[in-house]
Amino acid sequence: MSNAHPSILFVCLGNICRSPLAEGIFLHLARQRGLDGIVADSCGTGGWHEGETPDRRAMAVAQKRGVHLPSRARQVRPKSDFTNFTRIIAMDASNMENLLAMGAPRERVQLMRSFDPAYSNDGAPDVPDPYYGGDDGFDNVFDMLVVACEGLLDEITRASSRAAP
Repeated sequence: MSNAHPSILFVCLGNICRSPLAEGIFLHLARQRGLDGIVADSCGTGGWHEGETPDRRAMAVAQKRGVHLPSRARQVRPKSDFTNFTRIIAMDASNMENLLAMGAPRERVQLMRSFDPAYSNDGAPDVPDPYYGGDDGFDNVFDMLVVACEGLLDEITRASSRAAP
């Protein structure tokens, strides 16, 4: 695993709502900041939607806000994902527990909302799963993810400026 460029894996349950939104938002914001070399992907702890595009409501809210969702659903691949990504970002405590049970290195697994300045690492609430709700749930999740992705990018920027010679 190389630490030269950060690599982020966003993880939710089925990889069709929260984690693809987080991936798309994160990449969009990184481009806006002119940050090159950051790698991001998303996956789910379950494989029910393997190969599918994100939920139509996730696609709609992203398109409305000018964000492209680049990936198709896939299930976490413990051997390669836990080796290749410098950060593994879980959307909720249940996903985090599942990742740790699969062997994810604890020091690289964090909750998405732990990057929201309103919360500490210990008290970060879950990003709620909007799948069984209405369209407004996707808008709310999008807004939560923007704040958390901005915080994650701030942390990455601070870390790289400390590491620079």
